[in-house]
Amino acid sequence: MGSSLDLFAAVAPEGAWTVTEVTRRARAVVEAGLAPLWVRGEISGFKAWQSGHWYFTLRDRGAQIRCVMFQKENRRLPAAPADGLQVFVFARPTVWEEKGEFRLTVVDLLSTEAGGLWQLAKEGLLDPARKRPLPPYPLRIAVVTSPDGAALRDIIAVAGRRWPVAELLVVPTRVQGDGAEDEICAALGLVCRIQGLDLVIIGRGGGSREDLWTFNHERVARAVAALPVPVVSAVGHETDVTLCDLVADLRAPTPSAAAESATPDRDDVLVELDHLGTRLARALGGRSGRMAERLERGFDRLTGALERRLERHRHELAGLAGRLDALSPLKILDRGYAVARDPQGHVLKRVAQFTAGLAFRLRVTDGEVAARAGES
Repeated sequence: MGSSLDLFAAVAPEGAWTVTEVTRRARAVVEAGLAPLWVRGEISGFKAWQSGHWYFTLRDRGAQIRCVMFQKENRRLPAAPADGLQVFVFARPTVWEEKGEFRLTVVDLLSTEAGGLWQLAKEGLLDPARKRPLPPYPLRIAVVTSPDGAALRDIIAVAGRRWPVAELLVVPTRVQGDGAEDEICAALGLVCRIQGLDLVIIGRGGGSREDLWTFNHERVARAVAALPVPVVSAVGHETDVTLCDLVADLRAPTPSAAAESATPDRDDVLVELDHLGTRLARALGGRSGRMAERLERGFDRLTGALERRLERHRHELAGLAGRLDALSPLKILDRGYAVARDPQGHVLKRVAQFTAGLAFRLRVTDGEVAARAGES
């Protein structure tokens, strides 16, 4: 499709688009902008043509949309819908070029009367907001399916190849026929009691619409919705949609696709771990370098602070030494004075202390002299 500016290129009559060009461009825009989706509404003007195709209008109080369901899709349904029936349709939006009409190409159609779909919708069990994300690295997965079906073999093969560390717990049950509804509900009840479970896969291989009908029962859908861990539903073929698919956290088109959606690829995980290790080592190296720089700067600041403090203390000590030196008795002796001490080292300050014959020592500026007191 060309640039959106092309839509405004024909601004004169001679550049006018043809009707075919306009409708073709409109179809391309609609199909590129709207993915297949579920739509709820009321059937009106239903017509079944000889070709087997169904044409009808889906409407609500505010609007209506023309719909077509081709024979290859509607032949799987048990009966044609009647006017006034409330339904859910899974459809691809498009533009019918021949009539220049927006319409839905319906792939699947579920009556709101089938299996209590309308009640489940009213209770919010179909609300996309309640769907839980799948765990990225599940280690314990319960598989609820027939032990004899190809679906189980496909799930085991895919999960074993992609994520062999996962433990698969097979909870066997019948998936069609009389009593299958009760067995599936009992199996899902057992799943609720398994400890340490990360994920549940429920499903079966393809089959007719009647074969898949067990998964359209309201009891089964409610049991799926009540599971305490995320659920992947894979029932039938890609074009088959059941109530279990609608209430599950993820619908997979096939059992193999369910196993692929539920598990990571170990090769991708190993590559991611390798990249993570490289980034971690780089980050730690960078952080270690920055830490070393910070420590070095801190050591420099600490060394500078200590040197300044020691220099200040040296100045203070020099000042104190000068003052002590000025007050030292030796300075007095330098000026010609002497200090007399008795044999015990006591300073003799008064004349009365110098008794006749007393031996004492006289301290002068450059040493001591022995002396003795004479008669006065």
